[in-house]
Amino acid sequence: MRTITATRYVTPLREGGSLPAIIEGDDFGLYVLKFRGAGQGPKALIAELVAGELARAIGLPVPEIVFVELDPDLARTEPDPEIQHLIRASGGLNLALDYLPGSITFDPVVDQPDAALASAIVWFDAYASNVDRTPRNTNLLVWHRKLWLIDHGAALYFHHAWDGYLARATDPFARIRDHVLLPYATELREADERFATLLPGETIERIVASIPDAWLGGDVPFAGMGEHRDAYAQYLCRRIEAPRAFVEEAIRARV
Repeated sequence: MRTITATRYVTPLREGGSLPAIIEGDDFGLYVLKFRGAGQGPKALIAELVAGELARAIGLPVPEIVFVELDPDLARTEPDPEIQHLIRASGGLNLALDYLPGSITFDPVVDQPDAALASAIVWFDAYASNVDRTPRNTNLLVWHRKLWLIDHGAALYFHHAWDGYLARATDPFARIRDHVLLPYATELREADERFATLLPGETIERIVASIPDAWLGGDVPFAGMGEHRDAYAQYLCRRIEAPRAFVEEAIRARV
């Protein structure tokens, strides 16, 4: 994971619930910044990081994710008081995705994906418990005629209530019935056979290990940050063990 420094606040993206923004980094690149001080807090950044990198690990197209150091002093040049407050509340380490210039929002009527890709994305979102890939909000972009996955801040919703989290790791994911690509996901069993083997424990642990200390802690039942990270890894490792109820639920929902 690269770390950049935000040098310029370019413009807000007001269609996002957490008011993300396009910023320029010290590498002269443009990025979509997710603020740590937004309403969802650090958990949204953890979900964005972990789910995004898990998707990348199985070969799904996700824009590069970077850590971003944000100086609260950038708020001085922003006239909007709401954005000023957001920048000041997010000083320190944040997260961003590479900006895809010229990309357009995925339209399931116009841009129908092939069965293999649709099945892969549905499988992954069921595994990551992503509640936010619906016809109303697809969180998919088309860029250079290729589908890209963005905005995983609503995934891993188990971490909003840690009681009994390991027992819940084997739960099906009923919300998959609302997935925008479910009608096209005709190869879910083939996707399961392929992708379950691409997320061994060491891959999951490596991705979880990248969660910054600054985003951990708070109101959680863990003795320290290491134990907190371990909880994420334990949940994700158990969830991918056979039998995978989330796969059967996706197949049932599609039928």
